[in-house]
Amino acid sequence: MLGALLLPLLAAGFTEARDSWERANERAGRALSGLSLEQKVGIVTGVGWTKGPCVGNTSPVPSIGYPSLCLQDGPLGIRFAKGVTAFPAGIQAGSTWDINLIRERGKAMGEEARGLGIHVLLAPVAGPLGKIARGGRNWEGFAADPYLSGIAMKETIDGIQSVGVQACAKHWIGNEQELRRETISSDIKDRELHELYMWPFVDAIKADVASVMCSYNKVNGTWACDSDDVNNRLLKNELGYRGYVLSDWNAQHSTVQSANGGLDMTMPGTDFNQPPGSIYWGPNLTAAVRAGEVPEARVNDMVRRILAQWYALDQDRGYPATTINSWNLTAGGPDVQGNHKNIARTVARDGIVLLKNDNNALPLKKPSSLAIIGEDAIVNPAGPNACPDRGCNTGTLAMGWGSGTADFPYLVDPVSAISRRAAADGTTLATSTTNDQAAGASAAAAASTAMVFINADSGEGYITVEGNAGDRINLDPWHSGNELVAAIAAVGKPTIVVIHSVGPIILESILAQQNVVAIVWAGLPGQESGNALVDVLYGDVNPSGKLPYTIAKSESDYPTIVDAPNDPFTEGLYIDYRRFDALNIAPRYEFGFGMSYTTFGFKGLDISSRSARGGNGYGNRNSSGIAAGPATGRRGPGGRQDLFDIVATVTATVTNTGRVQGAEVAQLYISLPSSAPETPPRQLRGFVKLNLRPGQSRKATFELRRRDLSFWDVALQEWVVPRGNFGVQVGASSRDARLTGTITV
Repeated sequence: MLGALLLPLLAAGFTEARDSWERANERAGRALSGLSLEQKVGIVTGVGWTKGPCVGNTSPVPSIGYPSLCLQDGPLGIRFAKGVTAFPAGIQAGSTWDINLIRERGKAMGEEARGLGIHVLLAPVAGPLGKIARGGRNWEGFAADPYLSGIAMKETIDGIQSVGVQACAKHWIGNEQELRRETISSDIKDRELHELYMWPFVDAIKADVASVMCSYNKVNGTWACDSDDVNNRLLKNELGYRGYVLSDWNAQHSTVQSANGGLDMTMPGTDFNQPPGSIYWGPNLTAAVRAGEVPEARVNDMVRRILAQWYALDQDRGYPATTINSWNLTAGGPDVQGNHKNIARTVARDGIVLLKNDNNALPLKKPSSLAIIGEDAIVNPAGPNACPDRGCNTGTLAMGWGSGTADFPYLVDPVSAISRRAAADGTTLATSTTNDQAAGASAAAAASTAMVFINADSGEGYITVEGNAGDRINLDPWHSGNELVAAIAAVGKPTIVVIHSVGPIILESILAQQNVVAIVWAGLPGQESGNALVDVLYGDVNPSGKLPYTIAKSESDYPTIVDAPNDPFTEGLYIDYRRFDALNIAPRYEFGFGMSYTTFGFKGLDISSRSARGGNGYGNRNSSGIAAGPATGRRGPGGRQDLFDIVATVTATVTNTGRVQGAEVAQLYISLPSSAPETPPRQLRGFVKLNLRPGQSRKATFELRRRDLSFWDVALQEWVVPRGNFGVQVGASSRDARLTGTITV
């Protein structure tokens, strides 16, 4: 594949570029022509861990005005910095199902990065996708679904890069667990790779993401960052990717193989986990070029890709100087938060999912008394940033742990926010902010309603918290949360359970408690946690979040963590709701589920294509002009360009049939015809969030791309639209179909 790689991928032949792409690429070529080999190698090699102000730094080239490139975590805010916003996690953004809000979150993150002179923000995350419910870093991404994750990737990248900051899509590819992450081989079959794990990266590439980070694991036996197959054949050639591939920190394993295998930048440049001698590029790359083991044309390709992104995002024109200091936070740069607490609060609030609400227990209406119970209701007494990279679970949970974290400028805990509201309402509060069952029961006995706070945490594998080495050891609440809820419910008062969690937990014990009247899934809300929660608890804003994963009745219903040298990905295409549907497993709360304080009606399904239009109504059938067969268009960013053509439009009318204003997420699922090879019963292929006044109706419009109706044909090595009847389902969740119809191809 090396010869194919050295073709001018960055030049002519690709369509739908950023407006500045051709010009940026030409400028990169001109700059490159005047550089020595040593200067080129300096651009592609990190200067070493802690050897520059950022977590990743490269050598500057003053002769072309190129600075030391600053690369910095992370996916929910800027790591190792003061005066920055701790945004809600990616999974919370995903649970909003709000395209505009996800993009605004990305833009705000980009503004803060630019304000500190960070060139590359290491975000967003599409891998792990979340096939394993206990996976430690699932919360950094957006959903256990490739379509929702892909849309969120695109919108976040658009937001970040709209202010001139380079985004980085990570982790490419197959890093689905923390256990053995640096040695395990993710053995993924071709169809699953395309239809699940590559899918959201395609959206990132189509959005012209500047960089892609290769992951720690092996893919089909070869380290991801050394793999010619995944980096050259799939990413750069099949998907037409013209940005650069950078290694995860310490994920490079060779000099020659990684260079010829498609890696374009190594980070951090020195190996901080092994003895000296594992510096693969720098002088070693220079020597490999002079020995003829790596063509200098390959190094030119690396540099051209990197410089082109720098030029394309206008980082050569008045870009702020780097003021961050990752290793001395007291010497950090300016406060760049601006008004971003508002977008943080909105994402936190709109990502809250109401799972249960018996007899309209919520919203609260100036209760006479209220008990607040559980250590998750307060900030860690030692401070919200007491544990490095949030590597503990003490107090309220607002983000997981690891490199994908940020320091809280402040953390509004639930008890503080509720206390302010209670004081305004004249509500008497009884509090027990530990998980001591007797103390909690005493507080509950003193109030008319009890509210119990519990959580479940996870993170990156280099930190172990309470026996959880990144991945969770089970799907139970932490700190005897089930037992705490049971003790409080046994007091006999109406009990509301609030859960902060990185992902699904098994709720059967909690649901078995007769007096549990409501469950509020508050997710990972970031710094505005308590304020966002109060907005929903008291009905100032209608809950509108929807689950971005399935909550099962039993942990055995999910794929499991693999403790072996290889993960064979035996679940195939059947992860999350696809698995539950295919195996006819009843979930406790299905993918896409979320309750509201109002009600919504769906009517008037309409399906149209480019050459035929169906009628209105339930059970609509449309004989379309969509062409069956493989995609044949020119390749460009994202692959075959005709895959992104709109081939059908589905509309439905959604009405707020209740008494309060609220937002509903209308969801579109497609079922492939019987002529297609074995495939999941339904797959998400569209969603629209509509905010509606009581009695108001609005049209939900879903535009189906050719890729949305395709499967990956392993023999043809192309996306193929099968012939036959496609099922169309529009509703309020993956299992709540309100309207159904058919597209016939």
